[in-house]
Amino acid sequence: MDKKHRKILVVDDDSENIQILLEALGDEFAVIAARSGEKALALAIAAPPPDIILLDVMMPNMDGYEVCRRLKANPLTWGIPVLFVTSLNDIEDEKHGLEMGAADYIIKPFRPELVKARVRNQIDLKQYRDHLEQLVGERTRELSLTQDATIFTVANLAETRDPDTGAHIWRTQQYVRTLALHLAASPRYAAALTPPDIDLLYKSAPLHDIGKIGIADHILLKPGKLTPEEFEEMKKHSIIGWRALNRTAQLLGSNSFLRYACEIALTHHEKWDGSGYPQGLSGEAIPLSGRLMAVADVYDALISHRPYKKPLPHAEAAALIIEGRGHHFDPAIIDVFIVLEAEFQQISERVIDVLADTTLTPWTGE
Repeated sequence: MDKKHRKILVVDDDSENIQILLEALGDEFAVIAARSGEKALALAIAAPPPDIILLDVMMPNMDGYEVCRRLKANPLTWGIPVLFVTSLNDIEDEKHGLEMGAADYIIKPFRPELVKARVRNQIDLKQYRDHLEQLVGERTRELSLTQDATIFTVANLAETRDPDTGAHIWRTQQYVRTLALHLAASPRYAAALTPPDIDLLYKSAPLHDIGKIGIADHILLKPGKLTPEEFEEMKKHSIIGWRALNRTAQLLGSNSFLRYACEIALTHHEKWDGSGYPQGLSGEAIPLSGRLMAVADVYDALISHRPYKKPLPHAEAAALIIEGRGHHFDPAIIDVFIVLEAEFQQISERVIDVLADTTLTPWTGE
């Protein structure tokens, strides 16, 4: 960046001090000035924002400490370096200024060349920090895209085995996110359903039936009702999916983005009363991710066409879901489902429209 485009905000109620700093810095930087704390706060958020702020401490109405506090409390200005320029030279004053978040503390009377050197240093540090943040942001986006692509690819493997799976996996991820967002408003679930958690739940939901890849075609694609023996084989898809995902998750470590996918694949057929499979878990022993997926999965299965059954209307499907409160499903999740019934119906219709348009990618959920 051209140094002349680096913007410095000088804040001092004494016009003589402003003039001194203007003369010292004006040949190298673009300098603007404010003679009050209120004016300084307004200029700090004006576009483009200053690269650094030279701030006097002793000012009427609002002193420099209060200005600094407000700057550091504002997300728009917290990252702008603040240099206190003051006649206060007590060690406690300097300590207080640094504790407020100031980057440096310059004592009056000051030498202009010293001020310029410190300004240069702080601006260079800010540019270096901004560059690092940009690199971290780019790396984070690349990692997120890699995660999304991995999940998308694996989920599509399941779709190739079962032509009925495509719309189902995209609808269920929408249901899961909708339930989780509303459940997160409860203090009981807020810590477990943070925005990053909900994002991972949404991305992982399409993998809930990935284990069906390991089920034989004559069972998976059977047009009629399964025999008891065939159903026992079908039930193994939960363990098959968990085993495959868990092996990969272990390679990635304990904080793997696949942790929810593992939970969902294994536990989305567990039931609140303990009558589900594969482990017969009950109540809150079932991971929250599995309890959310259970509602989404069963609702969508009820409204979907299958070779062996006709789809149920939304009202009938919703009634069956609500009937399962406290037996098949977590009561707290069903209470949220009741509130979201109409939204569930809208999601099912919207996803059908999206999938009918081959120019759109269902993964986005938009």
